[in-house]
Amino acid sequence: MYGRKVKLRFFFITLILLSLILSVYLVLKSLEENVVYFKSPSDIQLLNEVKNKKVRVGGMVKINSIKISSKEVNFIITDFKNEINVSYSGLIPNLFSEGKGVVAEGYLKDKSFFEATKILAKHDENYMPPEVKAALEEK
Repeated sequence: MYGRKVKLRFFFITLILLSLILSVYLVLKSLEENVVYFKSPSDIQLLNEVKNKKVRVGGMVKINSIKISSKEVNFIITDFKNEINVSYSGLIPNLFSEGKGVVAEGYLKDKSFFEATKILAKHDENYMPPEVKAALEEK
């Protein structure tokens, strides 16, 4: 019915399409594993189950909550409705202070305790991370 050339073209086009679909699937799957979701303290309280997945928690550093010891820094992130205790071992940014916006990346231990692996502080007095601003405006 079809000639040899047509069958060969159809085979190669099918092979290319399948390769393209497989490539896109593998890229999306690998990106899915590296996605870090942003949550506010109120969002964390609404979670049904706390998984040990990497998340970002953002809000304001509660005034009089920073406690610095030789090994770690403990503080509280608030969105003015709920709070979460954060523990961080490492260097803190120079602009990290009480009453300022912060985003902490790390792992949830439970709904009220967060172990941070990275602290992101705002870079000037007018800047607030878009996720934090949206979460605070929503609340």
